[in-house]
Amino acid sequence: MTASDDTRQYSTESLRAEREDGKTRTRSDAAAHPVDEDFWRNARVVMPPLNKTSVHLRLDADVLEWFRGQGRGHLSRMNAVLRSFMEAHKR
Repeated sequence: MTASDDTRQYSTESLRAEREDGKTRTRSDAAAHPVDEDFWRNARVVMPPLNKTSVHLRLDADVLEWFRGQGRGHLSRMNAVLRSFMEAHKR
């Protein structure tokens, strides 16, 4: 499968129609939350880290649960463990 095989184009009208028909995750009657000036006054730009790649990875369930059990940032900790292993084996 190429990237173009997974690319679809929709018109604004067709997306609205799907939402009205309940065919999307956002309900047509979902509440809209306006963003006021205070939000923008306190907002800051958060850029993702450079050189990160998204992958699909199959893990043993107990390994994943153990890392998740350590709290937020479990994927970053998993990356740190892999980096440590990599660095140790580069020498």
